[in-house]
Amino acid sequence: MDLQSAQSATPTAKSTTTASPGFRHTSGRNRFGSAILHLMFFIFVVIWVYPFIWTVSASLKTNMEIFSGSISLFPKEFQWSMLAPAHWPEFAKVWQFVNYSHAWYFADFNRFLVNTSVFTLAVVAIVVSLCAITGYALGRYSFPGKKIFVGVITATLFIPNGYTIIPLWQLINFLHLSKSLWGLILAEAGGTHVLYIFLFMAYFYGIPKELEESAKMDGCGFVRTFATIMLPLAKPVIATAAIMQFIHSWNSFFIPLVFTVHRPDLRTLGVGLYSFVQDHNSDLAGMAAGATISFIPIILVFLFFQRYFVEGVAGAVKG
Repeated sequence: MDLQSAQSATPTAKSTTTASPGFRHTSGRNRFGSAILHLMFFIFVVIWVYPFIWTVSASLKTNMEIFSGSISLFPKEFQWSMLAPAHWPEFAKVWQFVNYSHAWYFADFNRFLVNTSVFTLAVVAIVVSLCAITGYALGRYSFPGKKIFVGVITATLFIPNGYTIIPLWQLINFLHLSKSLWGLILAEAGGTHVLYIFLFMAYFYGIPKELEESAKMDGCGFVRTFATIMLPLAKPVIATAAIMQFIHSWNSFFIPLVFTVHRPDLRTLGVGLYSFVQDHNSDLAGMAAGATISFIPIILVFLFFQRYFVEGVAGAVKG
């Protein structure tokens, strides 16, 4: 009797697991829509990335080929030459790309790259440190005038950078730093950096108060609690703020242009490329090589640290 009941139940189980035609139709329609969406994204990415790839390709071409209007990504003739004299043996000869060599040595892009690296790293260290401690104070403590202070720094978002360049120049000049790289660093690091402050503020606000209470019982003050307990917990937000400020400082143009107009030796990559364009407006291949030197490092940095960037934004929003 049990065997008969089991056999009679088998068709019913099969009928419940069999997908209906409407379900198969809906599933196929979803796959088709997903394929169309991926195709649209692929086309968008190709359009977005093509100018960067073409710039790298143009840096390997001759000016004549560029002026001819060629949009091919493959140069007809690569521009390279021997770095070593012709009488050297083959194993000692080193090939170099002519356009990159011209931009690197003749246009001083080697100096610009060093200036930009020092300038960017120093600005990132100053901005992240100040924003972290400011966000900690706003997120963990209540004091008279806190809402007014937050409202004032938020209002600075609506002030264009050009309106503050004159007092900023006067302040740096008063400190006798206008002719040094440190003056440029302090000028770029100045400001409220509201976004980073709010990221740290939101993250610190979500940390349990028991950690601070335990630190106070152990005799930790404000600075020690912040440096040894709170700051290590904020690594995701630190990574986010550091990456965002790194990209902004690396690509900064207006403040470096104003502060290095009479000091070519302090120019960053952005200002150096601008001056190269002004002085050699017919050397398109050299411009492409200089532009490639400018944007390749920042792309590599972002690709390497993009995981920390996403985790930091997600952690700050969750906090």
